[in-house]
Amino acid sequence: MGKQLTKLRRRKEAKRELDALDERRDQTLVIHYSCESFYDVKDGKTPRVTSIAIRNFATGQTTSFSIHKSAEQSGVPILEITKHYDKLERKMLDEFFAYVPTVPVQTFVHWNMRDVNYGFQAIEHRYKALGGKPIIVPDSRKFDLARALVSVFGIGYVPHGQDGRMFSTMELNSITARDALKGREEAQAFEDGQFVRLHQSTLRKVDVIANILERTLDGTLKTTATWREQHGFHPAAVVEFVKEHWVWTLVTMVAVLIGLVARFVGT
Repeated sequence: MGKQLTKLRRRKEAKRELDALDERRDQTLVIHYSCESFYDVKDGKTPRVTSIAIRNFATGQTTSFSIHKSAEQSGVPILEITKHYDKLERKMLDEFFAYVPTVPVQTFVHWNMRDVNYGFQAIEHRYKALGGKPIIVPDSRKFDLARALVSVFGIGYVPHGQDGRMFSTMELNSITARDALKGREEAQAFEDGQFVRLHQSTLRKVDVIANILERTLDGTLKTTATWREQHGFHPAAVVEFVKEHWVWTLVTMVAVLIGLVARFVGT
């Protein structure tokens, strides 16, 4: 399949999935989490998860899990969290994986949570490393909004910039960045043991993702995409379609010619 036709079909599929989310808002959950920087882990272990937030798209109600909340429940002073990392992270993930099966029909909307570095697999792996047995969320229940926006509007819908497309989209759409930490800020917050700040950032980002999703669905999201990119039109796609479906195109042309001839003869 030609490149432009592939883009058109991806766009169509992304739009179809977005329309489906719009029709079942009460079954749509927005998820985000914060973790230790996966670039600076010194002991070779996978990054620790510090907080997870899940927001019901229809109601706005948010459920969250965090190391500092687990510490409070366990009677561990916040300044001593680093001494009890494994126990507190395990307790937090116990609660998260006990929650997951209570929402069996929902779709999890996320932002780039795609692999074992950062994503559902990373959370599952951390839980296994701590001795837990995770509930695996099937791919059919995951929707990557970041990837969908690229499919709908094109890769240049906003500049990637130093801090990624989420912050570029926030700036272009005047969405406040209050409490939302950038990548390097999250890494520093972890190093400094600022777990409450990391949790606040996670809560803010899950709200931002829901905001971007809402604007995408109602057609008010601002982008830097051209009209052609926004509407998925490219002249090359016509050429590719003709090349791939030449028989259908030939039949159509013959039918048109026959119609013209019949009309001419009839006159």
